Amino acid sequence: MPKTKHSLTYVKFLHLANALRQMPSLPVLDTVEEHLLNVFASAWHAGRQVAVMEATRMVPDLSERTVFRRLKTLESKGLVRFGENPRDHRVRYVLPTDQTEKYFHKLGECMEQARAR
Repeated sequence: MPKTKHSLTYVKFLHLANALRQMPSLPVLDTVEEHLLNVFASAWHAGRQVAVMEATRMVPDLSERTVFRRLKTLESKGLVRFGENPRDHRVRYVLPTDQTEKYFHKLGECMEQARAR
């Protein structure tokens, strides 16, 4: 593999992020949970609310049932919460928590450290 500045930075980030994932202060995530959080982060960053039904269809490679089970797991780990639509109580949203912000903040720090080295 070529060792360009950007590829080296990315590999450093991967190493730092893997070390971060081993820290006891953050919950252990499997690859599906991590992927879902990344998909949700893009939507949340764009200011979108993600309905649970929409969330179950956001990753076409996974069944809706699998996504829903992982949503419940992410909730139990404190990384998402569910909120209701005040006008329609049948609609629930997937929302970030303070723990979610902490998780993405730590990953952002890893990116900054990789760039600085």
